Amino acid sequence: MDIKEYFARISYQGSYDKLDLATLTDIFQHHIRAVPFENLSIHCGERILLDLEATYNKIVRKKRGGWCMENNYLLSWALKTLGYDVTLLGSRVYVPEYSAYAEIMDHLMLKVVLDDKSYIVDGGFGMVYQLWQPLELISGKDQLQTPGIFRLLEEGGVWYLEKEKRKQWVVNQSASTPHNVEKEACRRIYLFTLQPRDIEEFRDSNTHLQTAPNSLFVTKSFCSLQTTDGVRALVGWKYTEIKYNYKDNMDLMEMRILAEEELETTLKEKFNVTLDKKLVPVNATRLSMF
Repeated sequence: MDIKEYFARISYQGSYDKLDLATLTDIFQHHIRAVPFENLSIHCGERILLDLEATYNKIVRKKRGGWCMENNYLLSWALKTLGYDVTLLGSRVYVPEYSAYAEIMDHLMLKVVLDDKSYIVDGGFGMVYQLWQPLELISGKDQLQTPGIFRLLEEGGVWYLEKEKRKQWVVNQSASTPHNVEKEACRRIYLFTLQPRDIEEFRDSNTHLQTAPNSLFVTKSFCSLQTTDGVRALVGWKYTEIKYNYKDNMDLMEMRILAEEELETTLKEKFNVTLDKKLVPVNATRLSMF
C-alpha cells in the first residue's frame, strides 16, 4: 500500500505537505470523482471484504469503486498516512419508504479535526446525496455545496444530516420509465453520534447488507460517480446523468434504459470500471436514490 499509488489512482497531483482544509478538500474531491460508489460485486457473485488491503487492491489496483465501508475506510487510511486526525464514525441511514432510520449501524463515515474544528468527511454515500466538501460539524448551519444545501442538526448528542432538495427537470421522461419525484423539500440522510468506532464494529453490518434479502444493496445494483458539475449513475439497467443547478434551483436530469450490449461499454466509458465477472443488473425495489 503506497500513498503515491493511491494519488495516481485518483489523479491527484497537488501538494500534500500542508494539513489544511484546502488540501483535505482537494484530495476528497479527487477521490469522489475517480472512485465510484458501487455495489457491483454483490451482483457479480463476489464478496465484499472488510479488509484494508483487499479494499486497496480492489479500488487502487483494479480501479473499481466500493460502498461506504470500502471508500471511507480507504480514505481514512490515506488521510491518516498524511497525518490528519481521523476518527471512524457510524451512522444509520434514513429510509424514506419506512419514514425511519435503519435499525442497525449501516454506514461508515469519518470525522477529521483541523485547527480545533471538526468536519464530517464522507466519500461513500454516492448519488445526489454525496458531499462534495468536508462538512463543518456545527448544528443548524446551512452549508451550501454544488449538490445543494446540507445541514447538520444536533439533539441530545445525536446528529442528523439532511439536504435541501432542488427541483429536477427530466429531459426525456416520456422515453424512460416513470420517474417519481419526491415531494419533500428536505431529505433526511442519516443520523450519527460522535462515538469513535473501530472497523470491527462494522463486520456484522458488512455481511448483513450484502446477504439480507431486503437489503437495498441486494435488491438494487448501482454505480454512481461524481463529475465536475453533477453526477452519473447506473441503477439496474437505467443510466442517469444529472447536471446540478443548470438553472435557478433546478437540476437537469437525463435518463435512458440500456440494452444489454451497452452495459460493459457504459461501465468502462462513464465510470472507468471493468468487471472480472458478468454483472446481473437488478432494480427490484422502488426506493428513490435521487
